[in-house]
Amino acid sequence: MALLDRVLQRGPRTPAPVVVEEERMSIMEHLEALRRVLIVSLIAWGIATLISLLVSGRILGLLVHQAGLKEAIFLQPTGGVLLTLKVAMYIGVVIAAPVIIQQIWWFVSPGLHPHERRFILPLIVATVFFFMLGVAVAIFALPLYLKVLGSLSPPNTVYLPDIGELVGFVLLMVIGFGIVFELPVILFVLGMMGLVSSRWMYKNRLYFFLGLALLANFLTPGVDPVTPLIMFVPLYIFFEGTALLLRILGK
Repeated sequence: MALLDRVLQRGPRTPAPVVVEEERMSIMEHLEALRRVLIVSLIAWGIATLISLLVSGRILGLLVHQAGLKEAIFLQPTGGVLLTLKVAMYIGVVIAAPVIIQQIWWFVSPGLHPHERRFILPLIVATVFFFMLGVAVAIFALPLYLKVLGSLSPPNTVYLPDIGELVGFVLLMVIGFGIVFELPVILFVLGMMGLVSSRWMYKNRLYFFLGLALLANFLTPGVDPVTPLIMFVPLYIFFEGTALLLRILGK
């Protein structure tokens, strides 16, 4: 909300009668900017989806193989065609993510101070990098998830993998991991806005440690204490790295 207030309140102060007009113009300008962001993002997603149609079948095969399955089923006559289109749309989101993220940062940039705007390009790169890293970890952890969930199923039951349900499950994992891995970007932005500081982060390090440990155990269910380390170790490294970076920058 602080960033939004700064975006809406930009511009020099003028006498009262003109302020109302400036505020109206500012709001309209931001609505136009939001419209541009949505249009550019949708175009990027549409182009990426069309390109993904060429490889969605192979991606689907790799997904089934990564899940440790020999084959999967679909239960409707149109299931195969609709699934291919759905996978292409999901892949399109991932491919278009750099453009979408860049547009989001472009939209919020007017609310930043001049000395803060120099971080926009590094933040765009960092946001894309950590999102893709989360996607990679999610795909890597997919066999582990299915194995653990399969071990919890009732006795005398057999898992017949429905490819549609599998794709939906993988999408949830990919989005979840991608968002969680944005932790350093979120902390850095909050630090640059003055909402958190390196001193505050170090002071509450124990709470972050426990919170990240609980989050890792939730996102990587396993019967052994080693499996959650797949998630916990990088998240805690992200936390310490962000705190150190903010401290170097004097935040």
